Amino acid sequence: MHDLNLMAVYAHVVEGGSFSAAARRLGMSRSAVSKAVAKLEKALGARLLNRSTRHLSVTEVGAAFAEHCSRILDEATRAEQAVSSLHAQPRGVLKVVASVAFGTLHVAPALADFLDRYPELDIDMTIADRPVDLAEEGYDVVVRVARELPPNLVARRLAPVRRKLCATPEYFEKHGVPHIPQDLARHNCLDYTHSGEQGLWRFTGPEGDIAIPVAGRLRINDDEALSQAVLGGLGLALLPTFIIGRDLQAGRLRAALSEYIPVERHVYALYLPTRHLPAKVRAFIDFLLEKFGSDPAYWDRE
Repeated sequence: MHDLNLMAVYAHVVEGGSFSAAARRLGMSRSAVSKAVAKLEKALGARLLNRSTRHLSVTEVGAAFAEHCSRILDEATRAEQAVSSLHAQPRGVLKVVASVAFGTLHVAPALADFLDRYPELDIDMTIADRPVDLAEEGYDVVVRVARELPPNLVARRLAPVRRKLCATPEYFEKHGVPHIPQDLARHNCLDYTHSGEQGLWRFTGPEGDIAIPVAGRLRINDDEALSQAVLGGLGLALLPTFIIGRDLQAGRLRAALSEYIPVERHVYALYLPTRHLPAKVRAFIDFLLEKFGSDPAYWDRE
């Protein structure tokens, strides 16, 4: 293999159109650039450039060789950037979008520890449940609760989202506790409309998978607001424990049908596929795994 430095000099000569332009770009003298190209031509046994006092042109062989040199230099640059991105201190601005409930209750309170760990990094975070186009909108990471994942993104599972069928003790005292899913037909079932099938709750129980039609007097697209309606005694609902964990532990809510498990969801960190993940994105995902990745997660512990 011929000297890569000579190939780099030659590529800059062709790109700049002259020895002088390449010399300025490389911080070399014009004569040193000329000698480097002559040495490369001698090693290859081929003329790469046609020279005159006023004009420099690339031969047919030289043009083909310059194209390969440029690709090699581009790969070398990418290799250096890969090492730099893996070892560099996270810095700059990290753009994050997080789902409303999980982002508000768990991601936002954790940011102080994260930013204290990485003093050269700032965060621009959007709280939203809407679909996000990372490439179009310039986000680095999406933190989302989901069952199905978009095929064009890389997904890292952060934590399971466990849901409980629950109501207040006072509601159960007044209306009775359901013992099998079919008992839900006699209850005011408050439905979360942002995702899933409205009016149909799915469980996995001792008899296998089961889908139960439900009805109630409230449908709502925000599960934090739904939890407040349940705490107010309006009815029962399927709610994630990352929202109601403390209410269950304090006795403000009571779970029912514990042997019937709602279809499971997970919290994911999603990002665009890339050969070399930026240090700031890698650091953030590692932090989220450290914070939420234990099983059970801190909101499910007694």
